[in-house]
Amino acid sequence: MFNSNAADRVVQELRGLAVASAAGTRLPSVRELTGRHQASPVTVAAAIRQLVAEGLVETRSGQGTYVAARLVAAPTSPPDMSWQTVALGPRRFGEEEMQALLALPPSGAIPLTGGYLDADLQPTAALGAALARAARQPAAWQRGPVEGREDLRAWFARETTLADGPSAPGRPTAGARPSPPALSPAARPASSVGTEPALSPTAGPGSSFDGGLRAADMVICSGGQAALSSTLRALTEPGDTLLVESPTYLGALAAAHAAGLRVVPVPADRDGVLPDQLSAAFARTGARLFYCQPLYANPTGATLSPARRPEVLAAVRDAGAFLIEDDYARDLTIDGEAPPPLAASDPHGHVIYLRSLTKSAAPGLRVAALGARGPAGARLRAARLLDDFFVAGPLQQATIEFVTSPAWQRHRRRLRTELRTRRDALLSALRRHLPALIPPAIPLGGLHLWTPLPAGCDDIAVATAAASAGVTVFPGRPWHAAEPPAPHLRLTYAAASPSAMDEAVRRLATVLSLQAPVP
Repeated sequence: MFNSNAADRVVQELRGLAVASAAGTRLPSVRELTGRHQASPVTVAAAIRQLVAEGLVETRSGQGTYVAARLVAAPTSPPDMSWQTVALGPRRFGEEEMQALLALPPSGAIPLTGGYLDADLQPTAALGAALARAARQPAAWQRGPVEGREDLRAWFARETTLADGPSAPGRPTAGARPSPPALSPAARPASSVGTEPALSPTAGPGSSFDGGLRAADMVICSGGQAALSSTLRALTEPGDTLLVESPTYLGALAAAHAAGLRVVPVPADRDGVLPDQLSAAFARTGARLFYCQPLYANPTGATLSPARRPEVLAAVRDAGAFLIEDDYARDLTIDGEAPPPLAASDPHGHVIYLRSLTKSAAPGLRVAALGARGPAGARLRAARLLDDFFVAGPLQQATIEFVTSPAWQRHRRRLRTELRTRRDALLSALRRHLPALIPPAIPLGGLHLWTPLPAGCDDIAVATAAASAGVTVFPGRPWHAAEPPAPHLRLTYAAASPSAMDEAVRRLATVLSLQAPVP
C-alpha cells in the first residue's frame, strides 16, 4: 500500500543525496530504502518516479538509481523576451475569452459557467472500461484509415437520419409549438420524418436521396473545435466573410478570427436565425458560408423552428453557399424530442455537419465527426489529414464500443433526467432571488440559460464581482460578433449540483444589488 509519510521520507533522503553528490553517483537501492524507512517497494518506487520527473535522479535498468546530470546554470540576468511583441503582432480576438471559458472554477466557488458536464453526470466508469479493453488490443494501436474507423463513421452517419425518437402525444418536438398528433414516423416516407420535407427527393440525376449522410461522407476528428477550425480553413481564404447567428458560440468566433475571416452577425430570436435577414446578409456580403447551431444554440438555448428550417435551407441554397451545422447538443434534449439534423433534409451538399460527443459524455472524450457530400467532403477530409493525421485508435475503438452498448442509452436517459432537475433547480432559485433574470424562453435542452440583466448593467463587471463573491458566471458580450443589443449572462446548469443552485443565485443576487447601472 502507498504510504505518503514514508514516501516523503524517501524523497527527502534521496533529494538531499542528489543535491550533495556528483552526477552519476549511485544512490541507495530500493531494498535499502525499504528497510531504512519501513516502506513498501511500491512506496519507494513512487518516490523515485517523483524525483525522476523532477530531473534529480535517473534509473538504469538492472543497475539501480543514480544522480542525474546537472542542468546548465541559468543566466544571472533574466531573459529579454520583449522582441517577441513586435514579431507576434496584435493578440488574436477571443484568446482571453476562450481561456476564461475553459478555466477551472476557483476553490470554493459554485460554477454557473462551463461547457462540460459535472463530473457526477459523466459516464466515466463505462468509458474507462471501454478504453481499458481497447488499450489491451494490439490492433487498436496500429495505423487505421486516416478518415477514421468505418464502423464509427457509419454510426455518426446513421445518427444524421434520425430524430431522438417519436414524440409522445402532447410532447412536441423541440423547437415546435404544441400541435395535434401527426402520423407516426412509420406511416410516413423516410424523407418526411422530422419537421419539414426534404428540399428535393433526389440528390442528383439518376441517384436517390434517402436522408442523412453516409459513412464515406464522414471523417473522425479530435473534438468539435478541431473539426470547426479545419472546416473554416478548408472552405475559406483569409478575408472571406462568415455569417453567424447573433449571439453565437464564442469558440466559432475565435476560430473564424484565427482563420482571418470577416464575421458578420445575423439576428436570431427564440426560434433561431431570421431567414429574411439571412438572405439579406448573403446578398449584401456575398458570403458563401453560414455557421449555426440549430439545436439548443449556445448561449441562447434556441432551437430553429419547424417553419424556419426549410426557409433557412432555401436561403443557403439560393446563395450557392454552405451551412455549417454544429450539432453539439444532439444528446442534450431535456423536454420533448429533438428534430433531425438539417443535414437529413439536404440532398445537394449545402450542409457541412459537425457532431461531437464531448459535451454529452466527458471532456476527455475528444471525438467528433465532420460530414459533407461532394467535393466539399473531399476537401474537408484532406484538411483534417494535414491538421493531425488521424485520431488515436484506442480512443476510436473505445468510442464505438461505448456508443453501441446499452451503457450509452442508459447514460442518455439519465442525463435527460439530471439536466431537467438542474435546469429547474436553477430556474426555481432565480424565481426566489432574481425573478428579473428568468429568460423569456426556457430552453428545451442544452446546458445553459441566457439571462437578461437590467438595462445599463455591465455584464463583464458583474461576472468579475460574482467570481469574487464565490459564484462563477460568464458575461454575454463575448458571444456577439458586434455590439450586443442588451446585457446578458450565460448561466450554466450542468456544472453544479441542484442543491448548490439556491446559494449560487443568492450570491449573484447580492452582487447585482451592489452594481450601479452604467449611465
